[in-house]
Amino acid sequence: MRNKGFTLIELLVAMTIAAVLMGITLVSYQGARKSARDGKRKADLEQIRSALEMCRADTGSYPVGDDLPGTCSTYLPSVPSDPLSPTYQYRYHGSANSYTLCAYLETGAVTTNCTGNCGGNCGSVDCNYKTCNP
Repeated sequence: MRNKGFTLIELLVAMTIAAVLMGITLVSYQGARKSARDGKRKADLEQIRSALEMCRADTGSYPVGDDLPGTCSTYLPSVPSDPLSPTYQYRYHGSANSYTLCAYLETGAVTTNCTGNCGGNCGSVDCNYKTCNP
C-alpha cells in the first residue's frame, strides 16, 4: 500500500520551481522600477525645460549659472528632485541664451544632440542624459 503524501524529492522540486519563479519576478520588478524612475526623471526635466522656455519668452533670457529656479521662480516655484535624491541629482547650467539640463538614467545613456556641459556630475555618478534649449 502506498502512502498518500509527498516525498522529500517532490517537495524539493516544488520549492526549487517556486524559488526560480520568484527570482524571475523580482528581477522583472526591479527593471520596471528603474524604468519608472527614469520616466519620472525625463518628465521632471521636461517640466523644468517648459518653465525655462516660458521664462525666456517673458524675460528675454534664461537663468545664468547653476542655480534653478533663479530668475524663473514664477514659472518654477519648486524644482523637482530626483526620485533617488540625494544619491542622484539633476544638474543645470545656463547662460542668457542657452542651457543644459542633465540627469542620470539607471537604464542607460540616451544620445542627444546637446553638446553643453552641466558643470558637474549628477550626485554620486556621472550624468548620462542631457536636454538643452531648442
